[in-house]
Amino acid sequence: MVSEDRKRVLDPERDAAALKALTHPLRIRLLGLLRQDGPATASELAVRTGESSASTSYHLRVLAKYAFVAEAQQRDGRERRWQAVHSVTAWSNAAMEGSPGSRAFVNVSRRVQIEHLERSLGRHEADVAAGRLGQEWVEPSGITDLVLRLTPESLTELWEVFDRTAEELAARDEGDPRAEQVVLVAAGLPLAS
Repeated sequence: MVSEDRKRVLDPERDAAALKALTHPLRIRLLGLLRQDGPATASELAVRTGESSASTSYHLRVLAKYAFVAEAQQRDGRERRWQAVHSVTAWSNAAMEGSPGSRAFVNVSRRVQIEHLERSLGRHEADVAAGRLGQEWVEPSGITDLVLRLTPESLTELWEVFDRTAEELAARDEGDPRAEQVVLVAAGLPLAS
């Protein structure tokens, strides 16, 4: 599992203002880019998102106000670099059901995760086409859309096993020079019969 000092657990009552701030799709995307690619300036993030640097700068300051991002160590002291404070933002889905604002946050964050998957798929396809990934990545790469019949307890157990296994494998491969960044997006969304 992600160490507790690298995880930010949001509580809808205690963190209502932070949740509202994070409901903005660009802020979620900026936070994701800082987590995925490391520290960056507002100008660098503007280029990657297609936004103005004034817009990304403003949204980074809002994220900083609620301790999602902080200033990174400066390379040359001229431009402010930002970094994510935590590697994961988590919450209790049951607790988030308590208010329209927290439900809105969950809905927006899920949609942004799907958009992230779409951008990651495009980047993966471009990396494969340009030969930036070796043939050893062809077979293990993929997307699945399993449809299972599970109880709430089994779905909870599946998430726990998934999280534990992903963290164990990432820790094992951390120092391996062959390791590449892999985007995993998983969904467990029950649908009423």
